[in-house]
Amino acid sequence: MHSVCKRARMVCANAHAWCVQMCMHCVFKCSQPPVHSLSEVLFCQPDMPSLGLAVTFDNEQLFWFDAPLSRWQPRLPDFPAWPEGRCPLSPPATPVPVPPGATLAGATPTGATPCAAGIPVANVFLKRPLEFGRPNTLVCMVGNIFPPAVTIGWQRDGVPVTDGVTDTTYTPIEDLGFMRFSYLEVTPRAGDVYSCTVTRERDNTSVLAYWVPQDPVPSDVLATALCGAAMALGILACGQADGCVCAGRLCSRDV
Repeated sequence: MHSVCKRARMVCANAHAWCVQMCMHCVFKCSQPPVHSLSEVLFCQPDMPSLGLAVTFDNEQLFWFDAPLSRWQPRLPDFPAWPEGRCPLSPPATPVPVPPGATLAGATPTGATPCAAGIPVANVFLKRPLEFGRPNTLVCMVGNIFPPAVTIGWQRDGVPVTDGVTDTTYTPIEDLGFMRFSYLEVTPRAGDVYSCTVTRERDNTSVLAYWVPQDPVPSDVLATALCGAAMALGILACGQADGCVCAGRLCSRDV
């Protein structure tokens, strides 16, 4: 009995030390100030769109520049408008002359330069929980885009869909790539098959992502399952607590 109590004391001591260590780690992590990034990215390319400019905060686009209208547009309609008179990339009023005899620094590269390209990755999901017969929105999130020149198309049961489609502009992210979203207003029904096709115009290659509505779990069934799981965890926790109490009593008697 003495050896059992000794092992119980060691387990309790180790558990206490681990808990203190975890708490100190959490306090240290929480005390660190958060690091954020505010970026303004301008790209020019031979593909369309030939020009793009966006302001992002932690990979979330805040504004994009509408070149034909020469004004900033908010990423979401409920965002505040860009302050008047503020244009971060205003060109100089007078062109800067190039000094005569100026040359490029360093040697001029020769030969063909490899073209960087990323294979888009698409993921399709619902904006809200699935309910058959209720209007919803399908989201096609496309990442790993480079260069920012792709088209996004929707199909339902193999038939192209254009009504209810909304595409966003390109959002630059920290890995020097781009992300783009496409939204499709849908009313899910059993047996539907939706697909999102992402096509790179430069080499005419496509990536497909499918979405098929699964039978949603009824709310009463889900509630019953959650309650059952909670009760099982509670019973297990009580059993472990009783075991600790019994071990403590045995140790106190042995002493």
